[in-house]
Amino acid sequence: MIFFVAMPLLIGLMNVVVPLQIGANDLAFPVMNSLSFWLFFSGAVLFNLSFFFASPPNAGWTAYAPLSVAEFTPGAGNSFYIFSLQISGIGTLLTAVNMMVTILRLRAPGMRMLRMPLFTWATFVTSALIIIAFSALSVALYLLMFDRMFGTSFFGSDEGYPVYWQHLFWIFGHPEVYVLALPGFGIFSDVISTFSKKRIFGYSSMVLSIILIGFLGFMVWVHHMFTVGLGPMVNTFFAITTMLIAVPTGIKVFNWLFTMRNGRIQFTVPMLFAIGFIPSFVMGGVTGVMLAVPAADFQFHDSYFVVGHFHYTILGATVLGIFAGIYYWYPKITGKKLNETLGKWHFWLFVIGFHLTFFPVHFSGLQGMPRRVFTYTEEDGLFIF
Repeated sequence: MIFFVAMPLLIGLMNVVVPLQIGANDLAFPVMNSLSFWLFFSGAVLFNLSFFFASPPNAGWTAYAPLSVAEFTPGAGNSFYIFSLQISGIGTLLTAVNMMVTILRLRAPGMRMLRMPLFTWATFVTSALIIIAFSALSVALYLLMFDRMFGTSFFGSDEGYPVYWQHLFWIFGHPEVYVLALPGFGIFSDVISTFSKKRIFGYSSMVLSIILIGFLGFMVWVHHMFTVGLGPMVNTFFAITTMLIAVPTGIKVFNWLFTMRNGRIQFTVPMLFAIGFIPSFVMGGVTGVMLAVPAADFQFHDSYFVVGHFHYTILGATVLGIFAGIYYWYPKITGKKLNETLGKWHFWLFVIGFHLTFFPVHFSGLQGMPRRVFTYTEEDGLFIF
């Protein structure tokens, strides 16, 4: 869902919108753009083929070692998972380079960096995150591939150290959250400004907050590892950085609200998705601050509370942002406008269904329901009431 649904939809919108917003005819390297698409598509095909094997991928999307090494999960499924992510990751890296060069070199005359629309700014920072984060993931996947196929012991066996995998994965994994969220923030900034009939409030602070979120995104990965046992000093440092990242995010929320204040708001479908995003994402942010407290995280970790937090963050920012962007830019893409009535049905059914699905999940987690368990029986004693 992250690699092959959310990211390609966002990158597709970037491909269409960024050249239009900066006055470029195309991306800087069109052939590289085509190559990156086919690499990404090939990785996705390989990944989905793995489900038809006798042993499909069964180590989870995090592929935690030592579970993901060959001695514990033999068969081709997990190897295909690793190989397909390597191929699609190269395609994503090439796209990020292409986007950065396009924004830096192909802006129209007179368009300085601080005049760019906020979606283009979000694309620029997101591309920088991809280049760093996916490089870390590529290293981790190659080492894991060597463990599985060539008998090395980076993460598995007696000599390996599985926590190394967690570090490498989450150095990628948490910036990946902002790879998904920042383009959504850019979409909402453009949509809210357009349908409030006002310039975005605090443009400079919005740009600075995007940059700060990108910078701090690489300083928080250990909050996924509070229960590993790295010690109180490490946990305290990463708890502070995790809480700090709420500050630029909060700046953006207040700026969106101030943009709408005294504006002539048009409740179009993209604007409805933008308005629905704000409370949804704020709820996800509040539970994120709760998870940033190591003492609390010892209770919440690997429970359905984290599942609720994650979906409020990702669906609240990314999926609502994708829908807002598609409705907003669909006339630019096709020359036709989507039906407003059907779009409003789409909005209300999706948002109500989303909250009905994931809000109760928080309470299940607080009552002790663990995640990453595919079935439960009464005899398991998995619930604490």
